Amino acid sequence: MPSSAQAPSVSTGKWLSIIGIGEDGVAGLGDAAQRTISEAEVVFGGERHLALARELIRGEARPWQIPFDAEMHGVRALAGRKVCVLASGDPFLFGVGATLSRVVAPEEMLVIPAPSAFSLAAARLGWALQAVETVSLHGRSVDLLRPLLHPGRRVLALTSDASAPAIIAGMLSASGFGGSRITLLEALGGPNERITVSTADRFNGRDSNPLNLLAIEIVASADARILALTPGLDDNLFEHDGQITKREIRALTLSSLAPRRGELLWDIGAGSGSISIEWMLADASMRAIAIEARPDRAQRIRSNAVRFGVPGLTVIEGDAPTSLENLPIPDAIFIGGGGSDNGVPDGAIQALRPGGRLVANAVTLEMEAVLLDLHARNGGSLTRIAICRAEPVGSMQGWRPAMPVTQWTWVKP
Repeated sequence: MPSSAQAPSVSTGKWLSIIGIGEDGVAGLGDAAQRTISEAEVVFGGERHLALARELIRGEARPWQIPFDAEMHGVRALAGRKVCVLASGDPFLFGVGATLSRVVAPEEMLVIPAPSAFSLAAARLGWALQAVETVSLHGRSVDLLRPLLHPGRRVLALTSDASAPAIIAGMLSASGFGGSRITLLEALGGPNERITVSTADRFNGRDSNPLNLLAIEIVASADARILALTPGLDDNLFEHDGQITKREIRALTLSSLAPRRGELLWDIGAGSGSISIEWMLADASMRAIAIEARPDRAQRIRSNAVRFGVPGLTVIEGDAPTSLENLPIPDAIFIGGGGSDNGVPDGAIQALRPGGRLVANAVTLEMEAVLLDLHARNGGSLTRIAICRAEPVGSMQGWRPAMPVTQWTWVKP
């Protein structure tokens, strides 16, 4: 429910109508949708939407202003009048309906959706939507596809413009998925609808209709960059200079951090960013801030975030605890293992929300002493993690221990 500061202060009934319209224009609209558009005093929409519904519009047609007003001041100023907003397909699937619902109460809206581009694509291909990965890349990075690239899976990707299909095909080929079958679906539902099939490595690169969607059937080569679903991804997938939480320790650390949908992590002393990246890979709703003092490592974190398909990772260059000031309140905090007591643990404890989790790793004696003191003062749990790997010993094999890690886990009361 919108706050009183955002929504109209007095209920005015269903003054706002949101109508989904497809590329078939008026022909695809039902009687109720057509009547609603015709009776509206003001009709908002993109230039394309207004052109599609031109024959029905009797009131004033207002194209969206540029840049787009996410607060919808123009619409809200007309509260109480008959206002109609035209949207592509389903207004609440990555559409303007979700934007409007943040500033207009749902009981003041009449919504008549049309089939989404995903629904139209599934109908053309005979794909069961519940068995398909769907992602909107409209105005978003194509790198969001990367975590979805698993052999044998199907993906529907709504793109942002005419050049996106060629960019995606190139990304697939460069990542070891060049044999994937790509179906390019353009201007679905309209007179200019076109469907073409290729493989990623043979995509001809021509400009497509700006209204397009890619259906991808994933085929992976032996060296394809596949991001497994479990935490503890191979260290070699990350760019790093040795400052990385190793995969076994990383898996146990993420287990202790216990990510939950929609939560925010602070990764303090992020190194390669491996903890915050895998935190974000747990679910599309996850958020993370990686704090790293060294500029070269901060840049490496940004590069890793793109290559792992989590370009939304926020990277802060600076020393903790100073750089922690004015950041959003975290649900969980991770402190890496190479430091000592520089005020960071106490700053993290203070910043964490009640019920939040703090996990700190120590590989040095100095940092271990800090964790022992924190445990004595605050409680929580201490765990010693020791990993051994088989390595050559002469002509035979033997166990070589890695540096043990002491881990302190604490939940703020």
